[in-house]
Amino acid sequence: MPVPAPGAIDCDVHVALPGTHVLVPYLDDYWREHILTRGLDRDNLDIGAYPPGSPLSARPDWRPAKGNPGTDLALLQSQLLDRVGTQYAILNCLHGAQVIFGEDLSAALCRAINDWIAAEWLDRDPRLRASIVIPMHSPELSAAEIERVAPDRRFVQVVMLVMGELPLGRRQHWPIYQAAERHGFAIGVHAGSSYRHAPTSLGWPSYYLEDYVAQSSGFAGALNSLVTEGVFVQFPRLKVVLMESGVSWLPNYMWRATKTWRAARIEVPWNKRSPAELVREHVRLTTQPFDAPSAAEVARIVAEIGSDEVLLHSTDFPHWQFDGEDAVPEGIPEALMRKILVDNPLQTYPRLS
Repeated sequence: MPVPAPGAIDCDVHVALPGTHVLVPYLDDYWREHILTRGLDRDNLDIGAYPPGSPLSARPDWRPAKGNPGTDLALLQSQLLDRVGTQYAILNCLHGAQVIFGEDLSAALCRAINDWIAAEWLDRDPRLRASIVIPMHSPELSAAEIERVAPDRRFVQVVMLVMGELPLGRRQHWPIYQAAERHGFAIGVHAGSSYRHAPTSLGWPSYYLEDYVAQSSGFAGALNSLVTEGVFVQFPRLKVVLMESGVSWLPNYMWRATKTWRAARIEVPWNKRSPAELVREHVRLTTQPFDAPSAAEVARIVAEIGSDEVLLHSTDFPHWQFDGEDAVPEGIPEALMRKILVDNPLQTYPRLS
């Protein structure tokens, strides 16, 4: 389906801070003085997993005339929202505030980012929705931020990085999932790392290429943790959206995890259902990047997933993955078009209603 695809819901659109200085008006008196005294307002605190200057971080035609990709509302409106006819676009701000060691500073910056998103983006276009940025290594402070932002219905998701200090299924994270489920938020797990640990199982890579490709194995590990630790049993209404994970790895994970669960399920008595069943009910993947080499492979992978509810439309604006003029990858069955573009996002994000 070539663009435009009127009425589509875009589940992964990126905005970025022009610099930490824009957060100063959104900080309370103590943290404003703290930031200015330490000179942190002169730092950008960008997340290392998405270096702004990398060609992978933005399509050339989606780079603003000045500043970092994802900082220009007018460009987002003209090149994406208006051109595609988007009904809603869910904004994800990936920022180093989430992984700062100092939990109080991390929480203060995350609060300011969420208020900045509301004032500078959501207030300026009714088609925009957003994910809550949280200090993810402090579950208590993260849950408190979810509670604070929850009354603003324009926030529909909580965003976390796929590779942090601990596997995402560990019970230390459960206060985050409890707060999200209570308020109807999805948990958005996005490509990225806190770099507390090497992003590959073999140690630290030499090149960004290695880091980026390794993200899919990070997603498989995170999903395995969520399933095995019993997150979806403890929080039966929770939806987890894997963003920029790729798609082709998922059928292999479902097959391998289910086969092993049959032999080792005595270890996880809380999981009465197979990993494949849990994934189909609770886990969603955004379509960009859909890392399949051909339309035939796309169709085969969709069939192997075994559900028409798993995939969500995304453009990944302004990143490079949406590099054509099609709203969904070639090879998606025609019968699934509306579900991927509209129905599945509405079912995944109840706060959109």
